[in-house]
Amino acid sequence: MTEDNAALEGSTTRAPTVGSRRAVWVLALACAAQFMVVLDVSVVNVALPSIRSSLGFTPADLSWVVNAYGLAFAGLLLLGGRLADVLGYRRSFVLGLALFSGASLVGGLAASPGALVAARAAQGAGAALLAPATLTVLTGTFPEGPSRTRALATWTAVGVAGGATGNLIGGALTEYLSWRWILLVNVPVGAMGALAGVRLLPGKRDGGSRPRPDVAGATLATAGIAALTFALARVEARGWSDALTVGVMTVGLLTLMVFAWVEARVARTPLVPPHLLRIRSVGVGNLILLLTGACLVPMWYFLSLYMQQVMHYGPLQTAVGFLPHTLVTMVVSARLAPRLMEHADPRTLIVTSAVVSAAGFWWQSRISTDSGYIDGILGPALAISIGTGLLLTPITTAVTSDVAPADAGAASGLMNATKQVGGALGLAGLSTLAATDVAGAQALTAGYARAFLAIATVLALTAVIALALPHRPAKTD
Repeated sequence: MTEDNAALEGSTTRAPTVGSRRAVWVLALACAAQFMVVLDVSVVNVALPSIRSSLGFTPADLSWVVNAYGLAFAGLLLLGGRLADVLGYRRSFVLGLALFSGASLVGGLAASPGALVAARAAQGAGAALLAPATLTVLTGTFPEGPSRTRALATWTAVGVAGGATGNLIGGALTEYLSWRWILLVNVPVGAMGALAGVRLLPGKRDGGSRPRPDVAGATLATAGIAALTFALARVEARGWSDALTVGVMTVGLLTLMVFAWVEARVARTPLVPPHLLRIRSVGVGNLILLLTGACLVPMWYFLSLYMQQVMHYGPLQTAVGFLPHTLVTMVVSARLAPRLMEHADPRTLIVTSAVVSAAGFWWQSRISTDSGYIDGILGPALAISIGTGLLLTPITTAVTSDVAPADAGAASGLMNATKQVGGALGLAGLSTLAATDVAGAQALTAGYARAFLAIATVLALTAVIALALPHRPAKTD
């Protein structure tokens, strides 16, 4: 029996060595889990009309199918990163995958809007535990150097692919099976992944003290963000004069203020170390991530509804219609942006990306009921996707450059949480802006156009804010 095969026989063996068969399987397992997590952010977009008609969602409540996942994921992501240290690789990974898959089963069998939204929230909680564990597994398996770089590059590429293919997979499953299968497909995959995790992953993280999880901070952050998003979504139906809306929004703001106080004064191992936000690149960079998340996540939601409700595309046709967005973003972020960073500093590319994306969304806001695919979808998609692709690598570089190694994990978790929070709040606010009491394609199109014009305005503001980032020399050989 070979060393690798012998290692597979035990579930508590030492960490795999680089280049071993076990290391390859660990990389594959971590990438598969990350693919699932990212995929489920976007996989429901194309299925939203089918979900609405099947379960009887109101237009105002439909966005919670997306928001429930994003809110739980964002609010608990920082805690999930801490738990990966406390529980160890295997427990964190297996528990996260079990919660994610179990919630997928409940959501796939849901018979009411409330059941589906609750299941999506539980999915997000599982993803918040699982996503940091996948990264921790890799950094614990592969030592610093070329092997870790290759492993993380593979992990990153799989994450981008998950987000890029979500609409296509969701459209195909909805078209040929049922919207329920976009959730049910996670169950067998998750079960196999959990079994593989028990066999392959070490039980404990090697070395270092294990910080106490900041449960109070995570609870306050999640409650505050959820209250704000709920209030913004309620404005669509009740308006700003509604007492409950104003009350919930006030509670949300106060809760977040308490969270900031707990992190600064009480928490022994805060989810967000206060000194991080005093670093200009971190503070400004996360504000940019918040604003761009609030713009880019809602784009998929509104375009999906526009193509199906106004252009009368089917789920699969809608998914194919999104391919230019995904393919151009992947090519620009993976190929063009790194090369441009050899000649321009990240700040310049971030400002450029925001301006180009703003122009694309202004073009997108010109849609009408008579728009065809070329002028209504493809043309704006090229500008939006080029701008988005130019953003990803430069903003990561800008935010992490001034962070000490001891704070790298917290900074990474903060970046991920900021993007998710921005997407959830942006979707709630823009859904309110796009809402209309008048039936018909003309009214729907006008509402979506308002949302796209608002996104263009926010991105123009983002370009101005990005000028506050520190200037850094271009990379040279």
